[in-house]
Amino acid sequence: MNDQTSTVLRTEHTGLTVASINGVLDFWTEVLGFQLVYRKELGGGHSMEQVVGVSGAYLRNALLQGPDGYRVELIEYDSPEDRVILKQRPCDVGSAHLTFAVTDLRAMLNRMAPYGWTATGEPQTAPSGTIMVYTRGPDGHTIELMQHPE
Repeated sequence: MNDQTSTVLRTEHTGLTVASINGVLDFWTEVLGFQLVYRKELGGGHSMEQVVGVSGAYLRNALLQGPDGYRVELIEYDSPEDRVILKQRPCDVGSAHLTFAVTDLRAMLNRMAPYGWTATGEPQTAPSGTIMVYTRGPDGHTIELMQHPE
């Protein structure tokens, strides 16, 4: 197959690096309703370093599946030691967010709060009637919540 005929077949998953899979798994399963598909010790070594582009990388992951089949991979690195938690703003180049449609936005905000997630502002209602707000979690990720009118 030449490079002119290669196409995207499907979306596999979105990967999020977290400080601790154990520390966030309850949030993803109990609050957001994702199901754990598997957890793996991926390890390290030359091949893993080549895949992720990080010298000395050693990692594990957990794959989760949402109510609509959407998959999120949680990735935890044990090394290298100089890892940091990024707190990018939505306007910073390279920043990304996930968006989930919810039945009750304010109730979801209340469910997220004990896990360290907070709204970045007050929920706003678009002319279409959709209510939306960005939330920020303790690992620096951003999730947008949208409540569409019935």
